[in-house]
Amino acid sequence: MRIALYGYGKMGKVIEQVAIDRGHTVVLKVDSAQAGKPPVDADVAIEFSTPDHALENMRLCLAHNVPVVVGTTGWYDKLATVKTMVEEHQGSLLWASNFSIGVNLFFRVNRMLAGLMDRQPGYTTHIDEIHHVHKLDAPSGTAITLARDIELKHRRYSGFELQDEAPNASGTEGPVPILSERIGEVTGKHSVTWTSANDRLVITHEAFDRSGFATGAVVAAEWIVGRKGIFTMDDVLDVS
Repeated sequence: MRIALYGYGKMGKVIEQVAIDRGHTVVLKVDSAQAGKPPVDADVAIEFSTPDHALENMRLCLAHNVPVVVGTTGWYDKLATVKTMVEEHQGSLLWASNFSIGVNLFFRVNRMLAGLMDRQPGYTTHIDEIHHVHKLDAPSGTAITLARDIELKHRRYSGFELQDEAPNASGTEGPVPILSERIGEVTGKHSVTWTSANDRLVITHEAFDRSGFATGAVVAAEWIVGRKGIFTMDDVLDVS
């Protein structure tokens, strides 16, 4: 499989190595200095650039009939526009706030737990997320996905809100509180906490390096070739 990489920073370089290890060829590596370069001769594109460039890179790939896997976050307010672009070009696009296999299983556990907690009015929740100082968006796309899944399964929460400290156990309605920290070179750590007056339940995913994200992105790229439409990692892993 011939891959075009949009975004050739630290993450892009790890994706390149994983792709090569899995027997693929990287035919194009686009950094900010080469913005706008089309994915000629590529079977699939993997987009891990910046929120400012992501939408145009998606548009470019779809216009050239190249399936695109999008790992950049911070553009989700344009999701409706992206869906329209995919339909107009009859193209293929797969997006995820996090491509780690472990994180996507963590998402499923979070949804299950939120559904159980919906029947337990004594518990309140919040999300903690920690990333490296180079990450541009806060809260992270992964934290937003966790919050939206809680909202989906828990009737007393709606939306999310960035906060400076964890709420007390008395508040049970409104947006899901998210606490974001940017520390050193932390790859990524996310926790969902449920607290009552009597106890606390915490589920956590911690990434040790970027390889898990890169492997998931390449697996997604392998999966999307030959398919049409807009997809997520749930489709790749066949989880609900």
